[in-house]
Amino acid sequence: MSRLSVPKTYKLAIGGAFPRSESGRVYEIRRADGEFLANASLASRKDARDAVVAARSAVSAWSGATAYNRGQVLYRIAEVLEGRRAQFVDEIVAVSGVSRAVAGAEVDEAIDRWVWYAGWADKYAQVAGNANPVSGPYFNISVPEPTGVVAIIAPQDSALLGFVSALAPALVAGNSVVIVASESMPLSAISLAEVLATSDVPKGVVNVLTGSPAEIAPWLASHADVNALDLVGAAALDWVDLEILAAETLKRVLPPEQGAGAAAPSLGRITAFTETKTVWHTKSLI
Repeated sequence: MSRLSVPKTYKLAIGGAFPRSESGRVYEIRRADGEFLANASLASRKDARDAVVAARSAVSAWSGATAYNRGQVLYRIAEVLEGRRAQFVDEIVAVSGVSRAVAGAEVDEAIDRWVWYAGWADKYAQVAGNANPVSGPYFNISVPEPTGVVAIIAPQDSALLGFVSALAPALVAGNSVVIVASESMPLSAISLAEVLATSDVPKGVVNVLTGSPAEIAPWLASHADVNALDLVGAAALDWVDLEILAAETLKRVLPPEQGAGAAAPSLGRITAFTETKTVWHTKSLI
C-alpha cells in the first residue's frame, strides 16, 4: 500500500528554537522540475527583531568561551554535517537539479570549509594581533575582539556552500549571527541550523531567517543593536541603500562580492568582524 507523503515545513531558527514566522506566512519551495517540495517560513520584521534579541543575549557566552573551545565546537559542526551528508546531498539535488556528484562535491567542500575555519579559532589572534614597537618602559599590545552581533545576507545562488562560507568566519572570532538564507534554496540552511542545535553551539549564537532578503535586510541594516552587516549575497538588492541605513548606526559593512557561489575562505573575512583593543602595561624596573 502506498503511503501519503509528509512534506516538511522548514521553520526559522531563533534563539535555539525552531518557530514558525510570527506572521504565520509560508512560501512554497519547488523542485528543479517545478514539483512542490516543501513549505518554508516567510520571516517578517518581527522575526528579524526577535533574532537580533536572541543574538545579543548570546554574545557574552560565545565570545567569553576560549578560542580553543570555539574551535572544538566549530569542528564538531563539521563532524555532525559529515554524518548527515546524504540528507544535504538530497536537498541540494531537489532544489537545484544538479547531479548527485555535483551536490556531493558541494557538501564535501562545505565540510572542509568548516574545518578550515575551525582551525583558525585559536590562531587568528596571533596573526591579527601584535606587540607594538614603542619607546618607553612599557609593553603595548593590540588584540582582536569580536564586534558583537553580525547580520548576514547569504549568497542567493548557493544552497549550502555559500551559506557556510558567510556564516563560519563570523563565528570564529566570537560574534553571534543573524543570517538570511537563500530565498529559493533555504532547505540546507535550516537543516544546518538543526546540526548547530546538536553541536554544542549555545542557543542564540546562530539565528537563521528564511524568506525575502529584500523585505528583511532593511530592518537588519537599520537595527541599532546590530554591530556589523555582511552583504555578501545582496548584489541583487539595492545594497547602497542598505549601506546608508547601516551608516546611521555606525555599522561596519562588507559589500557584496561579485560572481556566483561562495566567498573564498580567507583570514580577512574573520578579521572583518573584529575590533582591535590596545593595552599598555608597565615593565618591571626591578
